[in-house]
Amino acid sequence: MADPRWLDDREARLWEAYRALSRELQRAFDRQLERDASLSGAEYAVLAPVSEAEDGLIRMRELGRQVGWDRSRLSHQVKRMEKRGLVAREDCAEDARGAMVRITPAGRDAIEAAAPEHVATVRRYFFDQLSQRDQATLTRIFERMLDRLHHDEV
Repeated sequence: MADPRWLDDREARLWEAYRALSRELQRAFDRQLERDASLSGAEYAVLAPVSEAEDGLIRMRELGRQVGWDRSRLSHQVKRMEKRGLVAREDCAEDARGAMVRITPAGRDAIEAAAPEHVATVRRYFFDQLSQRDQATLTRIFERMLDRLHHDEV
């Protein structure tokens, strides 16, 4: 086994800044969502793709893919959201083993209440800090890194 390629000081500083930024952005988003719509970040993560799906209905497997969660975590989260009246679970017409998630009127109201300030928060803490050139550079970098991660999953 080869010796590890330890991070040098420059790399360690960048890695720690990235990790801290990721944590602090998530905290800011979570605070805003709770304040403006009494939603958790996890609830918003589920409601966003369901609200954008045709007829407000999405297959559970597709929802899990979009939010990047395993089946167990998604199932528990959807169950909690059902109890709050934000979503409803339905049987899948095409596959008896599949399940669908539908946004309820209360879920639609919650995401519509949260979305304007959420977008403003994303702009304030992310996009407003970047020039168009910075945004283009980060887009290229993030897409390259995602491509590598997806390639290595195979």
